[in-house]
Amino acid sequence: MKTDPYAWIEESLATIHRANWYRSVQTIEGRPGATVLLGGQEVINFASNDYLGLAGNEHVIAAAIAAIQEFGTGSTGSRLLSGHRELHRELEEAIASTKQTEDAVVFSSGYLANLGAITALTGKRDLILSDQYNHSSLKNGSILSGAAIVEYPHCDVAALKTQLNQQRQNYRRCLILTDSIFSMDGDLCPLPALLDLADEFDCMLLVDEAHATGVLGKTGAGCVEYFGCTGRQLIQIGTLSKALASLGGYVAGSATLIDFLRNRAPSWIYTTALSPADTAAALAAIKIMQQEPQRRTQLWSNIDYLKKLLQQLPNFKLLPSESPILCFQLASAADALQVGKQLRQAGIFAPAIRPPTVPTSRVRISLMATHESSHIEKLVQTLNSIYIDTTF
Repeated sequence: MKTDPYAWIEESLATIHRANWYRSVQTIEGRPGATVLLGGQEVINFASNDYLGLAGNEHVIAAAIAAIQEFGTGSTGSRLLSGHRELHRELEEAIASTKQTEDAVVFSSGYLANLGAITALTGKRDLILSDQYNHSSLKNGSILSGAAIVEYPHCDVAALKTQLNQQRQNYRRCLILTDSIFSMDGDLCPLPALLDLADEFDCMLLVDEAHATGVLGKTGAGCVEYFGCTGRQLIQIGTLSKALASLGGYVAGSATLIDFLRNRAPSWIYTTALSPADTAAALAAIKIMQQEPQRRTQLWSNIDYLKKLLQQLPNFKLLPSESPILCFQLASAADALQVGKQLRQAGIFAPAIRPPTVPTSRVRISLMATHESSHIEKLVQTLNSIYIDTTF
């Protein structure tokens, strides 16, 4: 009897439903901002990574429109064929200047930047040591590289050193991978200690600044600037789609590193170049980030205010955070979904995050510079009206 080779997909979906892991899209109407229309309902938006509030900014929008009018809607090919525009080079120079590195290269997404860099830098004779809470793009880039992979406990420098002592000598090259701000927790990697280990054990270090660019550091350059590590040898990767309000990714580092990636990173070589509109929008966002530091000041004021108010709630405990990402754990995926639903009914968009994305279910709150005090106060009042015990 002939069997259906696709039958397993329906069975797998049923399992996802039973575990309360099923996901579906939610349609936002109009421009992004501190408040948005979600399914026809105006809600306060605590689900966005638009940390500086630039995704709906008139200057960023105007830059994108002007680029479309001059260069068209698409880049038409890879950078090495027909896709390169001077605009791409201007953006790379702006990123390198912001990061204070010798050079930078722009990819069509942050995910592609990680895949391309990791697979270009490591192979079957090499070792990758990766924080267990790293982003999917870092994990999948490691798998695609063919290198041996060891995950070390989250931000555990002692455990990482033990692994290096035990295994470093067995491999040609070694790459340490970490997010700077961890996207589903909000905490910060111990970058200075990781750099010291990389120096001690002759390792490369790649740090993903996706959620730190525009947020951390005196000028918004990220975790590296925040820790005073500018100028030390490492590989900085990030995205243009969060604080920089566009789409795309980048790698910043030495001129030699960037030249090598342009010749060896498959997700740069074989992918259509970033569109003119996205490129121009990111470039405009960088300029605003540099010219309007008050946006970052306001963002951190909002973070401090929300933390202060949440500390006054009984039986309420946030996960450790040093960023605009604030999370509180719930006992189960069903509990997280229920709290997310109650928040939505009260006009607040703060989604439930569940396994397998994270090890424990939680609600994730992300703050923007454009949130008003009244938005933050309503969030806390609503949480207070919902009985939530996060102290288990």
